[in-house]
Amino acid sequence: MKEGRAALFLDRDGVINRERGTHTWKLEDFEILPGVAEAVKAAHDAGFLVIVITNQSGIGLGLYDHADVERLHRYLHRQLALQGTQLDAVYYCPHHPSQGRCLCRKPGSLLLERAVARFGIDPSRSLMVGDRQRDVDAANSAGIRGVLVPPDQLLMPMLKMEGVI
Repeated sequence: MKEGRAALFLDRDGVINRERGTHTWKLEDFEILPGVAEAVKAAHDAGFLVIVITNQSGIGLGLYDHADVERLHRYLHRQLALQGTQLDAVYYCPHHPSQGRCLCRKPGSLLLERAVARFGIDPSRSLMVGDRQRDVDAANSAGIRGVLVPPDQLLMPMLKMEGVI
């Protein structure tokens, strides 16, 4: 049996961009953390896919819409491209818990499972980095090792410590 690919899954707010303590959907509020591009490039160089898994419950609350999230993600892609790297995919859940339970909102694992199926990822060779316990819980439910980090921590030292790079 062919071995699946390894993936580095990243939460967005607090891991890729500065955690503001509130919903982030405006470009002027979206601050990419230092070293993110270098960490993404290093993970790719080590053979990992890099995929973002994020809850965007502000859509469900009516604060912003899918177009706002897509605009922010296009900006993120452009900024990473300017530094010579890219994300392989971004998955997001638009639901808010007040709308009822969904399977894609972390700690649910559906978004991770979709990425695993789409890219032929081996969960046992993969890692999810998040700044909330629900990120780790979602990863564990999908058979992926989850690592809980403080919000706004530099990624490179953590990836080295975890043996990704």
